[in-house]
Amino acid sequence: MVAGMLVIFMNAGFCMLEAGMCRQKNAVNVLAKNLIVFALSTIAFWVIGFGLMFSDGNGFIGTSGGFLLSGADNSPAMAADYKGIFGSLNWTGVPLAAKFFFQLAFAGTAATIVSGAVAERIKFVDFLVFSLLFVGIAYPITGNWVWGGGWLSKLGFFDFAGSTVVHLMGGVGALMGAIFLGPRLGRYNADGSSNAMPGHNMGIATLGCLILWLGWFGFNPGSTMAVNPGLIAHIALTTNTGAAFGGIASTVVAWAVLGKPDLSMVINGVLAGLVAVTASCSFITLPAAAVIGSVGGVLVVFAVGFFDKLKIDDPVGAVSVHLVNGAWGTIALGLFSVGLNNDAFKDTALFFTSAAPKAGLFYGGGFEQLWYQIVGVVTVAAMTALLSAIFWGVLKATMGIRVTEQEELEGLDISEHGMEGYPGFVKDGLPSMGRSRI
Repeated sequence: MVAGMLVIFMNAGFCMLEAGMCRQKNAVNVLAKNLIVFALSTIAFWVIGFGLMFSDGNGFIGTSGGFLLSGADNSPAMAADYKGIFGSLNWTGVPLAAKFFFQLAFAGTAATIVSGAVAERIKFVDFLVFSLLFVGIAYPITGNWVWGGGWLSKLGFFDFAGSTVVHLMGGVGALMGAIFLGPRLGRYNADGSSNAMPGHNMGIATLGCLILWLGWFGFNPGSTMAVNPGLIAHIALTTNTGAAFGGIASTVVAWAVLGKPDLSMVINGVLAGLVAVTASCSFITLPAAAVIGSVGGVLVVFAVGFFDKLKIDDPVGAVSVHLVNGAWGTIALGLFSVGLNNDAFKDTALFFTSAAPKAGLFYGGGFEQLWYQIVGVVTVAAMTALLSAIFWGVLKATMGIRVTEQEELEGLDISEHGMEGYPGFVKDGLPSMGRSRI
């Protein structure tokens, strides 16, 4: 329950990070999206998502459990000894209510990842509808394959805390949204060059990063879903190590490539390291976490430039952080997993007696676990891309997903919400309302 609360507090981190990295005239809109998305996620996951993801099913989808109605599971105590129909979660001895609460926090995180990539030009109502569809349908379908006892888990694929289930999926949904929306007005020139559109408040963006860093200590250690002090402490250390090395690596690379230690790259490097280490945090050593986080920090710098060259406009770098490093982190498990009862963990007395991946390629396990991880990344990404494309395509054809050119120039705070984030501010000697073009 405490870990779930930390993960829910990460919504504050996303609010601050995305608002700070976007322009002043869109601050209210970004904050409103990040606030309401968790409320929407709660409804969608309670009504249908949790049942589709975790109830007993056919290997591809759960077939019951809507509204948490599940026979014995719906007892007043909702205790773990009532097996009910959520067999995929019977491995943990916490009440069903706690299982739902913790998993709901993850579902909300996957949905809010999308917000940053579609910022500054999407209609508010379309984002709301997409969030409901994503959390109610897309997220639980592939989530069932991994955490719901579905075919990928039976194959041998592992994702301990969500590099694929949460971050890759959220990143794919964000990528499809950015593609369907197109870039912001003035972002790219006819010759293919891009124009910088810097965020308006890097102070709150940095605060957002620090909140997310803190929340990750609920995200990863909480995924033990048990009071296992040794394992919890080990996961906290691998998580922190990945974040630290991701931030350092992105700083060095940005300094070398861009000529300056860009703060936005430092922020995204920390987040990239966190995302990358999430899949394997319980199955790797600290040196491995350092390597995984470092590679994540390097990847995010080049990924931002790569998507920019493709003219895929992502104002906060959500696709580079979550999609790219969700994939890298999941594959990295197949390289660095120590395997069941490996001697590398003797000093920390972490011995997995069941439910552990095979040893990775760099620990003498060959290519078997690596292959499982690649299969998982490809299939989850493909299904999420398909469903997200359907959702965005239908919304675009029926409701229109983009605000008008005038509304975008004026800012979504005024056009969508009728208010400003900083009323009374003066920009270029003129009142900010309706005049800011940056």
